[in-house]
Amino acid sequence: MIFSFSSRLKQLRKSKNLRQAQVARLIGVNKSAISSYENNLRQPSFDILVSLANLFSVSTDYLLGQTNIRSIDLTGLTEEDTVLVCELVASMSQKNAKLNNL
Repeated sequence: MIFSFSSRLKQLRKSKNLRQAQVARLIGVNKSAISSYENNLRQPSFDILVSLANLFSVSTDYLLGQTNIRSIDLTGLTEEDTVLVCELVASMSQKNAKLNNL
């Protein structure tokens, strides 16, 4: 089955029990932008795409439906870069946990 960006975004958002407004707030856009992405009315900018990938801890390729592998490949990153990525993932997980408790 081929997934489009819109369906992947919606699937990821729901898997984290987030509302569109919550995702929008976390990445710095308005709710209508998330709705437009999920309804395939608009495509995100590169910066927003990267922010969404970071928020959901997936690659941009996964979001765009180019792969079914959800994890981020850290091959080739320095130890320092790897630590930063792990810290970002941990931070985003904490934010999501807080949002789930709202």
